[in-house]
Amino acid sequence: MRLVTHWSVELTTLLLGLALLLVIADALPPNLFTPGTAQFFFAIGFIGIWRYSWWCVHLVRALIYNLHHFPALRRKADAAPLEQATDELFILCTSFRIAPHINFAVYRVLILDAMTLGIPVTIFASLSDRSDVDAIEHAFDSCGRPAKIHLHYLFQRGDGKRSAMGDALRAISRRLPSPRAQVVLMDGDVQLEPGTLPRSLAFFAADPELGALTTNNQAIVDGGDVTRAWYALRHAQRHLMMSSMALSRRLLVLTGRYSVFRADITTDPGFIELVENDSLRHWRLGHFKFLSGDDKSTWFWLLKRGYTMRYLPDVFVTGIEALPDKKRFFYSTRDLMQRWFGNMLRTSGRAIHLGPRRLGFFVWWCLVDQRISMWTTLVGPTIALLMTLFIKTSFLFAYLLWVTFTRCVVTLVLGRMSGRISLLWVPLLYYNQVAGALIKTYVMFRLNRQSWTRQGISSGEPRDRKRRLRQRRLSRLLHGTYAAGLLLAISYGIHLLQPPDALSVAAMGHDVQRTRSQLDERWLLASVTQGPSGSTVQLPGGTLYFGDTLAEHARTLENVHAVTLIGQRTTLVLSPKAARLFETPAPVDLIGRITCGHGAPCKLKLGNSILQLNNVTLTLNTDNMQPQS
Repeated sequence: MRLVTHWSVELTTLLLGLALLLVIADALPPNLFTPGTAQFFFAIGFIGIWRYSWWCVHLVRALIYNLHHFPALRRKADAAPLEQATDELFILCTSFRIAPHINFAVYRVLILDAMTLGIPVTIFASLSDRSDVDAIEHAFDSCGRPAKIHLHYLFQRGDGKRSAMGDALRAISRRLPSPRAQVVLMDGDVQLEPGTLPRSLAFFAADPELGALTTNNQAIVDGGDVTRAWYALRHAQRHLMMSSMALSRRLLVLTGRYSVFRADITTDPGFIELVENDSLRHWRLGHFKFLSGDDKSTWFWLLKRGYTMRYLPDVFVTGIEALPDKKRFFYSTRDLMQRWFGNMLRTSGRAIHLGPRRLGFFVWWCLVDQRISMWTTLVGPTIALLMTLFIKTSFLFAYLLWVTFTRCVVTLVLGRMSGRISLLWVPLLYYNQVAGALIKTYVMFRLNRQSWTRQGISSGEPRDRKRRLRQRRLSRLLHGTYAAGLLLAISYGIHLLQPPDALSVAAMGHDVQRTRSQLDERWLLASVTQGPSGSTVQLPGGTLYFGDTLAEHARTLENVHAVTLIGQRTTLVLSPKAARLFETPAPVDLIGRITCGHGAPCKLKLGNSILQLNNVTLTLNTDNMQPQS
């Protein structure tokens, strides 16, 4: 495994990580693992087992694909003659404000690789600036202007990549490609390795049912160490997931950086229309067009029609990457993730509706899991935060220890699979998971809000200001309701909140006074029996209601430990049966109201015990209340 960043950065990260572990280990109290903490470890462990067992399924599938399944496919593809794969190739390369030296490098490698095919190759360069032509022509000249390579330039309208792709695909369809022709869709800032085209096209000869394929990705990053590590981590995670999905002959995306399609697919009018004008009709947000995510549209078109898709882990294309704002890592990565996850959520919903029978259960469940995981990912940090705030601060250190251990394991696995590693992946994994989950839940309720920072365009929301504000308020309300529901469920799950008992529920009904007497009676009986022997019970101020239930329980009550009841200007409202338990200077039912104190002693008989009452007023229930159990 090679390091993604400089060794000094990795060493610094290692030392800081070890220092953090020492602080955590020192902060953990010896009594952390007590019965009161069981719900914390159960909740964290349950979610962790669920999520990481699913991740292990992907890992096992990826290993099977890379070690056993794909090598057989590669041997079969390499054995097939190239002329059986294709007799004509079209390449659509879209660029937007790319530097001349990048244009030159990309097209030079592309032309040299196309020359090795020995077949006619037509390159459609979709450009945003006429100055790009000079760099491409210079690359063409440096390759000797080969006779079988034809260059055509198309200039974009400036309203996004989708319209540019639609114009280019129609231009390809007018060339009437042969039945054995293929089309490459790629970005203008992606550089091919030598042999990419022939090693890709060979699979179409080996598999007549193959509709499209995509390759492994790596990046040349214009940015600091953290940015380089972040892009490398995303590509490592992508490699594992794509390998796992490829075992089902389906993928979750046909990457726009570089994918190869059969020409009869890309020239289908329905395919071109979907790429150019893909849209969604939402019950609340109305009808809106997709701004970006053309690779999700091409993927959905093939998925819906049951085409086989292939992932080539041994073929690399190199993207030239840079954050929208190099000085603001969190701001830029948030914007990128918001665009990526928005494209995912806008398309995955309709793909889920195709059903498991059409997609295969594993692929279908992966799409469903994308919707579930954005909520379950938030459960762990929410539990840790609640337990830390309301129970014990040491839970935060236990959670940090769990996060560090699990992300270290994942980092080692991803590094082993991808061949490159960085210790910065440990905190970046957690950042991607939590920030990504928050962004997904945010976007889920705002699917129509789209922006493309690099293109400088946005769309999706209504133009009418009142309607736009109404949509935003409803989105905030729904988002807040779902988030509050998750928080409430977690609070009950870890016993920070307790569900109401039968009496509390009854108190919300119509017979409030009857239920109040039952609650007061239950409290009194518990107070006089659970305290120490010879104790005094302080009655709360205000009014307490005692009904027939108290009289029924008083006959058999045992283990009464209290000897005195002292009120705080407390009034006891008694039913006729309950009044008979009290010994007063005069009967309560005759006088109607008696104040018990030093000059007028009162007693309460409970079982075989007699309790003294002080500073308490007794009165008969004038509403003829007959409280029942």
